[in-house]
Order: sequence, then structure tokens, then C-alpha cells
Amino acid sequence: MFVEKAWYVAAISSEIGRTLTPVRILDRPIVLYRREDGSPVALDDACPHRKLPLSMGRLQGDVVECGYHGLRFDGSGQCVRVPATPQVAERIGVRSWPVVDRYGLLWIWTGDAAEADPAEIFAVEHWDDASWGRTAPGSMAVDCNWLYITDNLLDPSHVAWVHQTSFGNAACEEVPVRARPTEDGIIVSRWMMDVEVAPFYAPFTKFTGNADREQHYEVRFPAHAIIKAIFVPAGSGGPGEPLHPDAFLMDSYNFMTPIDGQRTRYFWFQMRNFAPDDTAVDASFAAAVKFAFEEDRVILGAVQHGIDTAIVPPINLPIDAGPLRFRRRIAELVAAEAAARPEAAARPTTLPSKQPTEDFVA
Repeated sequence: MFVEKAWYVAAISSEIGRTLTPVRILDRPIVLYRREDGSPVALDDACPHRKLPLSMGRLQGDVVECGYHGLRFDGSGQCVRVPATPQVAERIGVRSWPVVDRYGLLWIWTGDAAEADPAEIFAVEHWDDASWGRTAPGSMAVDCNWLYITDNLLDPSHVAWVHQTSFGNAACEEVPVRARPTEDGIIVSRWMMDVEVAPFYAPFTKFTGNADREQHYEVRFPAHAIIKAIFVPAGSGGPGEPLHPDAFLMDSYNFMTPIDGQRTRYFWFQMRNFAPDDTAVDASFAAAVKFAFEEDRVILGAVQHGIDTAIVPPINLPIDAGPLRFRRRIAELVAAEAAARPEAAARPTTLPSKQPTEDFVA
């Protein structure tokens, strides 16, 4: 099952305009569009009459006209026209979903509309800081359950083998990670002292020589993450130490939206503490990050297939402590929502059918 009382990213804001755009979120078909004033709309993508997707219809001003029999629905989901039988329109409607533009992304609340509070959307530090640069949002579809992506984002160790030409190098192989829970998620982190700067970051550091590096991987419930990369001159870093004036800081924001139980749409953008208006740096960051995330996409698709078809179940290692803690809390949130929603028993199960066990191989 999915956590439904949450804000997810529905699309990159610039993707949604005056065209009916179908998406699938939490295994539910939804149609997105904008009114003539630019405000976003999200409706269930199914006419209540014969369930033709509304996205196969057309926009008439700010209302959606079904392409089968011409029923029309406004942005609230209320039917405003039934040809030949207008008296029944007021009794017909489709579900509408709260949507908000923020950070160049279109966010959708998938719980009860009365509980939607835009103040709960993931806060992005430095968004309004003129001294920080940022990349435009990117996205890709990944052929795996969203929890395999949160596993990956709570696993700093994988960069040594998956991202050898970008985020990782040999320095990332042996230093153990520390996992700790927070009120709204899990943090996995480590400092690596006096190490070579990894290839992706090397062109942008203000200092020469080795570095002290912190990997801070934080995933918040249900599916949002901030990955912080910190590089300071060797000998100046470590837990609790003040940041060196020449510190390189990059905050990578990652948002996972389940399409269904086997597919996820992955959104991201990066913030950095330098070159705020440098389009060349923006392009370099965007290309390198997309390349690295493509490496993840291939691995995670293969992991999903491997676990789905496994004869022998997967094992866990101590490096999996963070991901397993996260999964346990997600299971608790899903169970709490199900208990409060009796009809949830009819919903399909969308946690991976073959999940890792709680046992470690130490």
C-alpha cells in the first residue's frame, strides 16, 4: 500500500499547460491541466459515465469535455453539462485533487482534500538565497518500486561501485556509515577524512589537494530526500567542525512519486553554494547528475527484476540499517492509514511482494 496522506510531485511545472496531461500516481489515473489564469487542476482521469479517460477529451475554456458523450467537468470536478439531460449534471462529479506549484514542481496532495496543507510541502533551504545556484528540475521513470529508490538514497556506500566516474571513488569503499532516525525520516551519513575529491566535484572545489568529505543522505517520509555533499580542505572537517570558508556544498533534492507498485517517477534538482547565475555550471551539473541517475536507473530496474524472480531471498548487511528502519516506519504509516479507512481493504497491495527481511548478515 502507499502512504496517501502526503504531498507528492505530480509533474515538472513547465510540463503542464493548456493540454490535458494524463499521469498515474499511486496507481491512480489523474489528468492535469491549467486554467486560463494559469492555476493548476488535477482530476480523476475517468468520466463517471463509461470511464473514458478525460485526458482523451478536450478543454473548453476551463472545463474538461469528455470525448465520448460530451459531459463537462469544471476544475472542482463538478459536472456542469450533460447533453440532452441537464437536470442530472448537479448529481455527477469526479474527484479533484489539491495541487500547488512550488520549486518549479507541481505538487499533489493524495489524501483527504480537507487535510491538505501546502505548508507541509518539503522545505528547500537556500531556495531564496541569491548566493546559491540551482539547476532546473529533471525527472525520469524508473522500473522499480519506490522503496528500492529510498533504499538507494539511504545507501552512501553504493557510489563507490555504481558511480565510479562521478560521485564515487575508492575513498567511499571502506568507511562505515551511521544511521539515525529523525522525527520525519532517516539520516545515513559518514565523514571520510583526507581523501581524493570525487570526479564530479573536482572541477568546482575552490581548494587543491585532498579533502575531508561528508556524505549526508536524508530521506523523509514518505518519499522525499535531500543528499548533502560537503568537501572541505583535508584536516578542516569532521563532525561538529565549523565549515571552512572554501567549503563546497551541494544539496541534491530528490522526490519519488509511485506510479504503481512496480514503477516510480523520480524528480530532482540541485542547489550549490557558488555560481548562482552561471548557466554553464547549471548545464554541467544537470548533465552529470542525469548521467549518474541513469546509472542508478539501470541498477534499480535490475534489482526489482532480480528480487521479483529470486529463488533464494535477498540478504541484508549492516549498511542496510537505514533503509530497513525507513521501511518499517513506512509500513507503520500505511497500516495506520488502512486502520482509519475501512475501504482500504479493497486496495491492491503495492509494497514489494518480496521485501528484504529484517535479518542482517554481519
